[in-house]
Amino acid sequence: MAKETSKGGKKEKRPKTSPPRTGWQFAGRTAKYALIAAVWLALGLVGVAAWYGWDLPDISRLETPGRRPSVTLVAENGAVLARYGQSHGGPIAFDDLPPHLIQAVVATEDRRFFDHAGFDPWAVARAMIANLRSGSVRQGGSTLTQQLAKNLFLSPERTIRRKVQELLAAFWLEARFSKQQIFAIYANRVYLGSATYGMEAAARRYFGKSVRDVTLAEAAVLAGLLKAPSRYSPLNNPKAATARAKIVLGAMEGAGFLTAREAKRAARRPPRYRHRLGPAPRYFADWVLDRARGFVGGGGRDLIVVTTMEPRLQKAAKRRLAEAVKREGKRGRASQAALVALAPDGAVRALVGGIDYGTSQFNRATQARRQPGSAFKLFVYLAGLEAGIGPNERIIDEPITVDGWWPRNYDGKFRGKITVKRALAKSLNTVAVKISERAGRANVIAAARRLGITSPLKSHPSLALGASEVSLLELTAAYGALTNRGRAVWPYGILEIRDSAGDVLYRREGSGGGAVIAPRHVTALNDMLRGVIASGTGRNARIGRPAAGKTGTSQDSRDAWFIGYTADLVAGVWVGNDDDRPMRRVTGGGMPARLWRSFMRDALKGRPARRLPVAGQRLREPGREAGHEEGGSLPR
Repeated sequence: MAKETSKGGKKEKRPKTSPPRTGWQFAGRTAKYALIAAVWLALGLVGVAAWYGWDLPDISRLETPGRRPSVTLVAENGAVLARYGQSHGGPIAFDDLPPHLIQAVVATEDRRFFDHAGFDPWAVARAMIANLRSGSVRQGGSTLTQQLAKNLFLSPERTIRRKVQELLAAFWLEARFSKQQIFAIYANRVYLGSATYGMEAAARRYFGKSVRDVTLAEAAVLAGLLKAPSRYSPLNNPKAATARAKIVLGAMEGAGFLTAREAKRAARRPPRYRHRLGPAPRYFADWVLDRARGFVGGGGRDLIVVTTMEPRLQKAAKRRLAEAVKREGKRGRASQAALVALAPDGAVRALVGGIDYGTSQFNRATQARRQPGSAFKLFVYLAGLEAGIGPNERIIDEPITVDGWWPRNYDGKFRGKITVKRALAKSLNTVAVKISERAGRANVIAAARRLGITSPLKSHPSLALGASEVSLLELTAAYGALTNRGRAVWPYGILEIRDSAGDVLYRREGSGGGAVIAPRHVTALNDMLRGVIASGTGRNARIGRPAAGKTGTSQDSRDAWFIGYTADLVAGVWVGNDDDRPMRRVTGGGMPARLWRSFMRDALKGRPARRLPVAGQRLREPGREAGHEEGGSLPR
């Protein structure tokens, strides 16, 4: 409208300076500004993509993420003892996957997977509405492609940067691969609980079959794991896995993949899961795995290690150890115990290195070195026999002094003349020192070395009383020579190692050590050590069948031992405290002997009683080196 002005009292109209606007002009101007906004928006999106994508990992190559190779420990009969590391199945093509498995995954994770381009705005909107209604985050809007992008290239952190990078990587995957390829990659790499990666590994772990052969109910379980792999793992919580599978079947019905009748029929027939593994024998496993690395090295291969363990004996050892410490530990101020059981040839049948692996991983059976006390007298009396001191020879039990040092008996008494056999049964210290000095400390040490003691031994008069420290495993193996008819016993826990393809990488060969004790001395020592249990310090170890052994107690009851054997098994027990604190009147003939008795009764249940070895079998001369320790060199 023209503006009026006043001039000389008259009003005058001002002419228009611009033409009137038309509808076309308004639309054109709107389009212009919209185009400018679109250009700036595109530039902004490019800038955002560049900003968040500049440190995006290299997605031009699809490589399997780094993982720890899996190691499966099995018993000699094939029973699985434990699994460690991560298990990956072989690659499975899309066409090899059962249709009902594909449908189960799509129904629960991404119903529009075969229609979208890597991002599904409808799924995001639906998830937002559901979360707002519930007041918490219950649903996510990520597509399978986005999940794959995150698993392949990104960390699990929840940040805007990671989410944008996930979307960029998803678009790249959609542009590079077909939907079938993306699904196959996802199925081969997704984590499905219990250290399994990929549908093939999970199907074999949970059902003992290839994913190609899974039923509808089993497919529902696998798809259900995607929500929370650890929580719904059939090995950890089979009831939760089955309940989650029913939800998946309902989702398949809702998506039109199943009829109501088909879903109900599958829900009524839940799958049978493979037997859940019991608590892993962790102390034994640590010892075996350390030795396995020495045989086959590192590398990225999945391994199967066939061990010598007997699960029944291992469970009995663990149970009896816990019971003994619970029953007698507080009264005796003993907080720890360890037990080793070997077959006559050295095969480790049970090994428990402590009361609770979760609290302490230190293996008191293999790593700890403690004073064995009188359990060391095996080597003293063997050296004495080899020096011509017979079991029925009488020696005076009396106060003695050697190099300014004087031993005393545990009860402080002296018994005068006593046979060598009876002195061992009563564990008289003065007699043991006399025999050690007559035979020569160097010969005592040599006898210990022949029988497998590798720990340092000091040539001091107290050597005869076990003042030098040894491990439970080596001392138990040394006693094993007596049930092995005088042959050296070198402990071993591995029979064979093979990779996942079945190729044998290591196999134990040979018969172990040669003769280290003459036959007549084997007979004599078995008879003498049988007396320890029959009428000596080891009476609490009686098991109602031929058995022999020796008690041991270090100074101030810091360590208490019992090492004993039958014709079928040799077992050693140690009781004490990690901080070397003295116990309260705990001796080898008490808590350790009772623990040994309870374990051996469990271990030998159902086996016929057999006599201990006697002289008569031809053996090679003591001291000759023969065989190899698990394929390696003789122990040093």
